[in-house]
Amino acid sequence: MSEYLNEEIRKLKESKNAIILAHYYQVPEVQDAADFVGDSFELSRRAKENDADLIVFCGVRFMAESAKILSPNKKVLLPVKEAGCPMADMAAAQQIIDMKKEHPNAKVVTYVNSSVEAKAVSDVCCTSSNAIRIVKNIDADEIIFAPDKNLGSYIQEHVPEKNIILWNGHCCVHDRISAEDVFRAKEQCSTAMVLVHPECRKEVRDLANYIGSTSGIINYARESDHDKFLIVTEEGVLHKLKKENPKKEFFSIRGMTCKNMKKTSLDNVYWSLDENYYEINIDEEIREKAAAALENMLILGSD
Repeated sequence: MSEYLNEEIRKLKESKNAIILAHYYQVPEVQDAADFVGDSFELSRRAKENDADLIVFCGVRFMAESAKILSPNKKVLLPVKEAGCPMADMAAAQQIIDMKKEHPNAKVVTYVNSSVEAKAVSDVCCTSSNAIRIVKNIDADEIIFAPDKNLGSYIQEHVPEKNIILWNGHCCVHDRISAEDVFRAKEQCSTAMVLVHPECRKEVRDLANYIGSTSGIINYARESDHDKFLIVTEEGVLHKLKKENPKKEFFSIRGMTCKNMKKTSLDNVYWSLDENYYEINIDEEIREKAAAALENMLILGSD
């Protein structure tokens, strides 16, 4: 059945000049059907640089919104309307505005894992890979960082000269993991290198051999001479890791599954292409403000 669906998807892509983008956390069959697999902002840049007219973004809503922000003249589809991000919902635009009033001298740095409305009231956005560099480069000693408190505390450790005002938000998948979970998982293989996403709590980060974004974890595992790794991020990335490194072993922690990321099936991808479900539309004034925050990220995030 999947072979038939893949062939039908291929025909629809060709007829509609479409591309499929899939996040690393998507189910394996969706990753395999995609033209590009990557981190959220990396995929949005792929969408902008590609000459496709139609973008099918297999991820969650804020990711498809980011693609639309950067590619306003392209049609962007999110195959499952209900695929949201609880962490992104933890920072509403009005809450950020209110926080700015409490800290008038602070600049707002917002993680790309946020709504388009939140981005629109921020000074600059960041990814997990460039967050430290952006906070170092921004012209402010006081930073409101939203919405992930764990990534914010990780930044504070590396930029102690600045005051990071942490938002009370978190990723439900990463924040639930404890140090005890890591110790238990290490029982599978005591020599495994521990690779951790910075959205994890400090007690988990302190046990890491490497801390980095999903792409950073993939690159580290590929380039490392070690052959056993405990991957402390959403389990979907194991598909990419195992494909790229067939001679290496990868372990994960039970329960590191994002239900929203797993909502998209190959059937959803097909119906999205066939019926144009579900189009992302953004108010142009909000889009322009959000685009400015993303543009500032490219400026402040450069070496």
